Amino acid sequence: MPELPEVETVRRSLAPHLRGRRLIAAVVREARLRWPVPADLETRIRGRQILGLQRRGKYLLMQLDDAWLIIHLGMSGNLRLLPADTPVRKHDHIDLLLEGGQVLRYHDPRRFGALLWTPDPAGHPLIASLGVEPLSDEFDGACLHAVCQGRSSAIKQVIMDAHLLVGVGNIYANEALFHAGVDPRTRAGRLSRPRCARLATAIKETLARAIEAGGSTLRDFVDGHGNPGWFQQTYRVYGRAGQPCTICGSLIRTLRQNARATCYCPRCQRR
Repeated sequence: MPELPEVETVRRSLAPHLRGRRLIAAVVREARLRWPVPADLETRIRGRQILGLQRRGKYLLMQLDDAWLIIHLGMSGNLRLLPADTPVRKHDHIDLLLEGGQVLRYHDPRRFGALLWTPDPAGHPLIASLGVEPLSDEFDGACLHAVCQGRSSAIKQVIMDAHLLVGVGNIYANEALFHAGVDPRTRAGRLSRPRCARLATAIKETLARAIEAGGSTLRDFVDGHGNPGWFQQTYRVYGRAGQPCTICGSLIRTLRQNARATCYCPRCQRR
């Protein structure tokens, strides 16, 4: 958390307000994030124009006139557009000052996020190893079936593997598997083409609905203007262990897979 829908929500909330503007300064209060913030960040960004804000997986990519910033929100980070005189709070680690009296402020209590400089994100180690985008035209049932072939891992682990499919975090994997009627423990290599097609569609639709709802706010997620999401109000299985399934009435069960909570309906989801 934040997962793909939350990162895309942040991107959409900020992109129209950043495109074409110039960065005039940077204030780094804490450089010790997951990877150190470049020591010369202010020198690098000063006077550069923002050409756009893109997303790759769970990474935000800010395109400048001759380079890029890679921004990752980690487990608890947020990125907000604020008036430049907004008082600084604890864990407000980085400010990017914009022309026109506003600041793009990075807040991260756990410091698991990142802000990195690169001349080309496609070649950066964090980006180059990422798998297919689930919301792209490239991803469909045939693509998922090809990914699953020969794999004995549980399907939930496969669709959460960022080297294969980017951005499908724990919440949305749970929800998509429910909507596709697939048991999360099913061996990926056993999924037929029709079931892969249903699951690929469910992944796309689940992510799209979550983005439309502004993502999920379970604790502290907000978009670029401080607004929470509400997709958590529509969960069918995630966080509902012991409650009745909204389809069949069976009690939702939970188990651990790779140290992550998996919630599923034992009747609606088949191996």
